[in-house]
Amino acid sequence: MDQIQLSEGGHLHGNSSSKTTKREDYLEWPEYFMAVAFLSAQRSKDPSSQVGACIVNQENKIVGIGYNGMPNGCDDDLLPWCRAADNPLDTKYLYVCHAELNAIMNKNSADVKGCTMYVALFPCNECAKLIIQAGIKEIVYLSDKYHDKPEMIASRRLLDMAKIPFRQFKPKRTEIVIDFNSINQPGMLSLQ
Repeated sequence: MDQIQLSEGGHLHGNSSSKTTKREDYLEWPEYFMAVAFLSAQRSKDPSSQVGACIVNQENKIVGIGYNGMPNGCDDDLLPWCRAADNPLDTKYLYVCHAELNAIMNKNSADVKGCTMYVALFPCNECAKLIIQAGIKEIVYLSDKYHDKPEMIASRRLLDMAKIPFRQFKPKRTEIVIDFNSINQPGMLSLQ
């Protein structure tokens, strides 16, 4: 029986002597989940820090995503977005919800126990407490740029005590481009 394959021009044809092979440059699971976290971060209105998180269960299914932003029902035009001010009430820190909190709250399953969280930035101590209480079993983060801040030191202490491993994600590529036009390029199979 002849095989059906897609030629470079995007046309189907039968050929019993050649074999079509799968793409080799597809995203592996960790890259995919970290990319989802970064894509989610693009929803953040924070002018200085856009952080995203993606929670994945043992079956590699996404069960929650989130990004940093103001709480639901609170007008983000009326709350401050600055990082420094004479009065702490005039900074974002007392108001903003972190990506990890939002990913846990936005879960689409009964719970996130035993799941892995992919997050752009190493979690602070407040998020570490939420992660522990939610039953997340592992954290994969990209950046640890605030490593020596007290919030991160406390976070590592808590995660170590709770025996929740955390590891830095080492990307195989530095960039993933989403090209909405690619679906219309030659080589994409049309079954209509």
